Amino acid sequence: MLFFAALLLAIFVLPSPWSWVAIAVGGVVDIGESLAFVWWSRRRRAAVGAQVLVGKAGVAIGPLWPEGQIRIDGEIWKARCEGGADAGTRVVVRAVDGLTLEVGPE
Repeated sequence: MLFFAALLLAIFVLPSPWSWVAIAVGGVVDIGESLAFVWWSRRRRAAVGAQVLVGKAGVAIGPLWPEGQIRIDGEIWKARCEGGADAGTRVVVRAVDGLTLEVGPE
């Protein structure tokens, strides 16, 4: 956008040597803005999929003897805890088996 404004200034307003300067500065700033936008958009990876849950902590919303449900980040998941856990116990996700989370005590 800045390059377009510099181009219009160069054509209609500025004299000959300054018109080239305006075009060059506008182009450099425009390229710099584009590179900054690309860097900003790639600064971190998207966290998607069930495997992202491994290592996260949750709370059992019912008894896990050995299966039940847990809440992680506001979502309710089916979970299996080999050692068992009571409702309200904090658990950590150890593995993912389909849509069932393998959990253990925190």
